[in-house]
Amino acid sequence: MRLVQLSRHSLAFPSPEGALREPNGLLALGGDLSPSRLLMAYQRGIFPWFSPGDPILWWSPDPRAVLWPAQFHISRSMKRFHARSPYRVTLNHAFGQVIEGCAADRFEGTWITPEVITAYHRLHELGYAHSIEVWDKDELVGGMYGVAQGTLFCGESMFSRAVNASKTALLVFCERFTRNGGQLMDCQVLNEHTASLGAVEISRHEYLAQLATLRMQKLPQNFWVPGTLFTPQR
Repeated sequence: MRLVQLSRHSLAFPSPEGALREPNGLLALGGDLSPSRLLMAYQRGIFPWFSPGDPILWWSPDPRAVLWPAQFHISRSMKRFHARSPYRVTLNHAFGQVIEGCAADRFEGTWITPEVITAYHRLHELGYAHSIEVWDKDELVGGMYGVAQGTLFCGESMFSRAVNASKTALLVFCERFTRNGGQLMDCQVLNEHTASLGAVEISRHEYLAQLATLRMQKLPQNFWVPGTLFTPQR
């Protein structure tokens, strides 16, 4: 197991199974954030994560944190809140605002540099990266974004500026995703927040097997068309 330096002239990645044990999952460095390289990475169960000023680092941790959308855990208090929710939830209405909201979050956003924002915006324009927005009237108060791989959705980051806003984004998206054949959400690394929502750890080997199957499956053709997913009860 050794860290591999990527070439700017080749999109090839080493096998995720060769990633370092410590730090867990570090596989390669270098390359770029071009759409073709990012898509190649996601297809192989690899994602970028690095600190500003550092080279691009590529990861495939073992174990991998995932969320089975049908098993999304919603607390009683969240159920009560959602039943009277003041929020409107949309899909792919404001990708740029969502990723910038995530970048401004002092916990989530330290790695979301202007270079990263530009890279994922290009993926969004190509139809691979998507956003879920939570609005209080006309103000964006929360959201999440990620990259689609068939019936698997690779969640990248979320943010919240109002009570339960990011939980609302995940709840509404999970319901629609499951209803339309979505099977799995990649959460990358387990933390207290994702665990509280029902995320669990599976082995990298199992994740890669799921990815190989699910990325070949298709959601309905119109699934990612911009639209409104939830409106508050009047």
